[in-house]
Amino acid sequence: MSAFIIRPAEPKDRAAIRAVEERAFGQADEADLVERLVADGDVVLELVAERDGDVRGHVLFSRLRVVREGRDLPAVALAPVAVDPDHQREGIGTELVREGHLRLMAEHETLSVVLGDPTYYGRFGYAHDRAACFESAYQCDALQAIAFEPDAPADGRLVYPRAFGAL
Repeated sequence: MSAFIIRPAEPKDRAAIRAVEERAFGQADEADLVERLVADGDVVLELVAERDGDVRGHVLFSRLRVVREGRDLPAVALAPVAVDPDHQREGIGTELVREGHLRLMAEHETLSVVLGDPTYYGRFGYAHDRAACFESAYQCDALQAIAFEPDAPADGRLVYPRAFGAL
């Protein structure tokens, strides 16, 4: 088995990304979300994991806004991350998220928010405590955040791209 590479998603990857999302989640909702985010221009970073010429995993970070004291502060939302079920537990999802974080930090992004399993995302530094003071339609224990910079927003209203409204 050869190693996988992580690279930016390209237009030629769209069908493969859709297939990975549908297989990973067993439904089309996340694949539809990805297509809407791309079409709406809300993607901040999108990466794929490729092995032997095949896309095996995918992660997308979209623009999230934090509205606080009348100002819009930029942040990102991690959603979704998916690995083809035949290739899960090979470290692909972990490397997609880690590489995504490195690239976001290099671009001076300050905050990433995710709605997901606290045990899984806690491995990357996401914590509900960091997200607890945000006003959000998704506010619950699964809403988590990680700050990449000390001046990252710590409260305010989270405004997701409109594509999330169709979920």
